[in-house]
Amino acid sequence: MSMDNTMKFSAPKENSEAEVRETLEEVYQALQEKGYNPITQIVGYLLSGDPAFIPRHNNARSLIGKIERDRILEEMVKSYLSQKGS
Repeated sequence: MSMDNTMKFSAPKENSEAEVRETLEEVYQALQEKGYNPITQIVGYLLSGDPAFIPRHNNARSLIGKIERDRILEEMVKSYLSQKGS
């Protein structure tokens, strides 16, 4: 494979935008309740894939584990860019 070619990435579309958003909100709330900085913990999870960044509190670890990390990132980028365009 040539390093000059751009590969096309296709993320799985198993989870709806609403499901991803709701899951992130629930995980965010669980992290706050446990006294963690939700943003840094979620970023740590997304970068590493290590579920230890997310507590079991309120089933947050199980919830976020049901959604592929690339799907979460895709929705986050779409949301960010749509807000920037407003």
